[in-house]
Amino acid sequence: MLVPIAHGTEELETVAIVDIARRAGIRVRLAGESENVICSRGIRIAPDVLWRDLDESDTFDAIILPGGRTGTERFIESDEIMHLVRRHAAEGALLGAICAAPLALHAAGVLPSSCALTSHPSVADQLQQYDYRTDRVVQSGAIITSRGAGTAVEFALAVVAALAGEQVAREVATSIVAV
Repeated sequence: MLVPIAHGTEELETVAIVDIARRAGIRVRLAGESENVICSRGIRIAPDVLWRDLDESDTFDAIILPGGRTGTERFIESDEIMHLVRRHAAEGALLGAICAAPLALHAAGVLPSSCALTSHPSVADQLQQYDYRTDRVVQSGAIITSRGAGTAVEFALAVVAALAGEQVAREVATSIVAV
């Protein structure tokens, strides 16, 4: 699983996604636009790898995009990230986006017109052409979306369920007292 981060990415969403996936035994590569990513609240995260060092032959079973308005804009501006998202969508990989990040999936052109999705309320008007919902987490085929930092744990558990199964997701949820 690949989790890209950019300056301005929402740190709570990032850490929840990576932490919960790793608790489930999922191999996660945290890929940053620089060696020291300054997130939306000023917290610095050191990624495992830089975007520019990802190899064209690297494949992932999922690409999960944390939100944050500025981080999402940087994803959209990044040829590397847009290419990775498009290539993995074409290969049937799971795609996830939380908060403002569904805008990046939209910009990449990987959302079917009938896609059910959700996002942070501040960007909802930009996604109304889809089957927009206000549920905390929405899964539509191989696409999982969620509302924001307050839904990050539920979102990460949905990603785990999609990749490792419901039983593993329940075990992780129980271990962190999420249920």
